[in-house]
Amino acid sequence: MVPSHKGSIHLFRFAGINVFLHWSWFLVAIFQVSYRMQLPYGYSSPIWCIYEYLGLFLIVLLHEFGHSLACRSVGGRADQIVLWPLGGVAFVDPPSRPGATLWSIAAGPLVNLLLLPIFGVVWFVAKALHWPEINPNLYHLVVSMLMIDVLLFCFNMLPIYPLDGGQILRSLLWFFLGRARSLMVASGIGIVSVVLLLLFAIRDAWLIIMAIFVLLNCWSGLQQARILARMSAAPRRAGLACPKCHTPPPVGAFWVCGRCRAGFDMFATRGVCPNCGTIFNATRCLECGEPLPLHAFGETPS
Repeated sequence: MVPSHKGSIHLFRFAGINVFLHWSWFLVAIFQVSYRMQLPYGYSSPIWCIYEYLGLFLIVLLHEFGHSLACRSVGGRADQIVLWPLGGVAFVDPPSRPGATLWSIAAGPLVNLLLLPIFGVVWFVAKALHWPEINPNLYHLVVSMLMIDVLLFCFNMLPIYPLDGGQILRSLLWFFLGRARSLMVASGIGIVSVVLLLLFAIRDAWLIIMAIFVLLNCWSGLQQARILARMSAAPRRAGLACPKCHTPPPVGAFWVCGRCRAGFDMFATRGVCPNCGTIFNATRCLECGEPLPLHAFGETPS
């Protein structure tokens, strides 16, 4: 339940990572700038509101690059970031290990922590140079950037799946409970948290939208956890094994056809979807996520 880059504008590519901006970002930007100008303690000119929103854009972008670059450092795949009104999403696919997942997720909030002393020093210098009297707009912008960074860090660290805090909690539980049960526990905590959030956000449209988004992701996480649990309990195919993690593939319809979305057993059908006839010469190991040709497991599709 994360936004794709459909309906988005491609901004640039850096370090092999494509950055997209969803079209709805502009609508929310106009609303936010208009709202900030109506506040009695706001800026004296709309241009400063635009600077503030662009600053938020930059902080979120750096946060998402933290996720992507950390994922790549542990051998994972990360090649896309989408920025949209509720924040940003780095499409990361770390190796299926708790440590690799933990680092890939924790690196995002770590960026906010590294930015905190930078904004703090700028704020201290601004106070020393009497910016509140000389240039109140610029001083207000500095304070706003500091507060945005702090609030983004605190919000992301809430232990609610799929926020960073919830995913960090899931990664820590993974060490003790395993992949399936850790996801089930984290998703369950997220659902309970969303219900409590809705009780307080019944009159706040933005919080309701965020709560619905989180709820959908928690429900998706529960479904994925059930699949992982079934896969963990399934018998393993004798004579075959992933050459990277040495785990035999499970017996059962745990693969999904990319064309017709039907579930099937990749190795029982020798790489052919029984529903639409699509032939797959490669697949991903369901344990470690490594993309491999079928013959690498010890069997060649017909």
